Amino acid sequence: MRCLLAVICLCLAPLAQAGFTETLIRKPLDSVATPPAGTASKALTTQSVDKILVLKSERRLQLLSRGEPLKTYRISLGKQPKGAKEREGDKRTPEGFYWIDWRKASTRYNLAMHISYPNVSDAARARREGVAPGSMIMIHGTPINEDYPEWYFHTLDWTEGCIAMRNADMREVWSLVKDGTMIEIRP
Repeated sequence: MRCLLAVICLCLAPLAQAGFTETLIRKPLDSVATPPAGTASKALTTQSVDKILVLKSERRLQLLSRGEPLKTYRISLGKQPKGAKEREGDKRTPEGFYWIDWRKASTRYNLAMHISYPNVSDAARARREGVAPGSMIMIHGTPINEDYPEWYFHTLDWTEGCIAMRNADMREVWSLVKDGTMIEIRP
């Protein structure tokens, strides 16, 4: 009798999981790719964000105006979070001064803002060492994935070197940060 009950439970568990995941995750891309009007709070919209500060050891991204923090967000980093990015494929997040140079709506990661990595010193170091420095480092949202809910990604370092945020946070940052904004990434 216990075996029959176990088989029934095992058969029903995936169905319950699928229904739950469907409810949480399935959204048309159009509904998440464009930030809704008025996403940012009124306090933030009155001040201009002139710098992004990333504190890797604290897993924090701060929006700054004239050196003063306006808002702080929890982030995830590359799978090898300690140390600066040295070469393509090392799964590290870079450290240094960069710029937000372009952005796109991503079919995989919601919204994404490109970081101008490698900078001059990153490129020179890679050239000296005879390695490719890597590229396509971005600040982006979490995957739109039917198998894993958003909170799953928010609790660990999972990227290939990018900086990841919850999708709601990414929409807010997207609406507040202009292309050309400086980003400083500290250890």
